[in-house]
Amino acid sequence: MLEVKDIVKEYAKHRALDGVSFSISKGSIFGLLGPNGAGKTSLIRIINQITGPDEGQIFFDGELLNESHISRIGYLPEERGLYKKMMIGEQMIYLAQLKGLSKSQALERSKTWFERMEMETWWNKKIEDLSKGMQQKVQFVATVIHEPELIILDEPFSGFDPVNVDIIKKEILNLNKKGATIIFSTHRMESVEELCDSIVLINKSKKILDGRVSEIKNSYRTHTFRVGYEGQQPLPASPLFNVLSSTATESGTRATIEVLNGASINQVLSHLITQIEIQELVEIMPSIHDIFVKQVTANH
Repeated sequence: MLEVKDIVKEYAKHRALDGVSFSISKGSIFGLLGPNGAGKTSLIRIINQITGPDEGQIFFDGELLNESHISRIGYLPEERGLYKKMMIGEQMIYLAQLKGLSKSQALERSKTWFERMEMETWWNKKIEDLSKGMQQKVQFVATVIHEPELIILDEPFSGFDPVNVDIIKKEILNLNKKGATIIFSTHRMESVEELCDSIVLINKSKKILDGRVSEIKNSYRTHTFRVGYEGQQPLPASPLFNVLSSTATESGTRATIEVLNGASINQVLSHLITQIEIQELVEIMPSIHDIFVKQVTANH
């Protein structure tokens, strides 16, 4: 769907993007990650053709990015922008027409979305009369009402309570299921774990990591496991593993072990079951949050 090739962007003496390249598969949910000031917003603005790159190219569905692609993109910016004095229903129809819908299409889709998002009673209200979370829902609908092929969401859950976060997550997944490709920029790493197929991590204007979430997590495995077993006795010593921690529980003991010397977990299990009654054995996988912090700190 989108191929970003060697993008460079400079503002005065500051280089916001330095040779950034990655690709986004059609129909995926893609996480664009990085600390504040990393260059994410600069890249989003280039994809939306708000600004242009100083060097490099972006391809949209195999074509060099151009004005004809604008109507195929929906963009929810972090800094929301709606007309505060304008009636919400009237504003939605106006924004939908700007994206190429006829007035009748805009009206029909607005009513459908207002019903889905439980916004029916807001039609004749003004934006300034709504809470921040309610305004966010209006902005989200304005972003997707023209059924774009590529949807760019910059901090989409900002200002939402947990109930509305779940509503927006559900709609993001529905849009993706219907074929939309979604770029998801956020600091909420738990949402990345839950929603994203692939990610790119940008820090200090450079790409430092990209790939499928499952493959990235697998590459950062630490070979640590949680072992739950009956009794309060310590785990028997073994050249197969180190015991990193051990805690008594109501039903026994929970220990964290690190498997050593290329040993397999089957070998560890065979060793343990002859000496303790195991209740659970679970690998402790690194979270995207842990990987994010580790990579950003290493490149600090």
